[in-house]
Amino acid sequence: MTAVLVAGLLAGYGIAMPVGAVATYLAALTTRTSLKTGAFAALGVATADGLYALIAVVGGSALTPFIEPVMLPFRWASAAVLVALAVRGGAGALGAYRSGAAASPADRAPLTPARAYVALLAITLMNPMTVVYFAALVLGSGAVAAAAPAHRAVFVLAAFVASASWQLLVAGGGALLGRALTGSRGRLVTALASSTLITVLAVRLLLPSS
Repeated sequence: MTAVLVAGLLAGYGIAMPVGAVATYLAALTTRTSLKTGAFAALGVATADGLYALIAVVGGSALTPFIEPVMLPFRWASAAVLVALAVRGGAGALGAYRSGAAASPADRAPLTPARAYVALLAITLMNPMTVVYFAALVLGSGAVAAAAPAHRAVFVLAAFVASASWQLLVAGGGALLGRALTGSRGRLVTALASSTLITVLAVRLLLPSS
């Protein structure tokens, strides 16, 4: 049981910790909205990771041949969505700065927590490579591969908890940054910087792995 629990935690942190476009968007979203919205968005990312971990332990290796043909279209779709969100965020911040208007509560909360959860869940699910990652770990770990169904459930839950804890940390960082940069110029600079970084990282999704 302990070996499976540790394997799940390591797998969850392994998939969650690399900083990519989704993590950058999560931090930027929390910066311009609220910690509550960011926390729900973080749980959306973690839910996707948990679902893919579940698919992997149920039969990820068998699904790999079916997943590979759709990886590129899903990557294009994910990159397109992220770039659109980056452009929208940057344009909105630029428009608010030019108008000289102070951000109102409505401006700072364009997404409800529920919509943020669904949006980040959908974006994260557009990366089917995650299930291949979890499947490889399951097959490579004798403790998980030979585990009973209850122990495999522990692996999935541990992966979800690890991913959720990291994503919530990212959201918390975004909330602290938002409080520190309360001026209109500070919000503009961080919005444009995050939009640029999100765009760069989204484009990298389309580049072949080295």
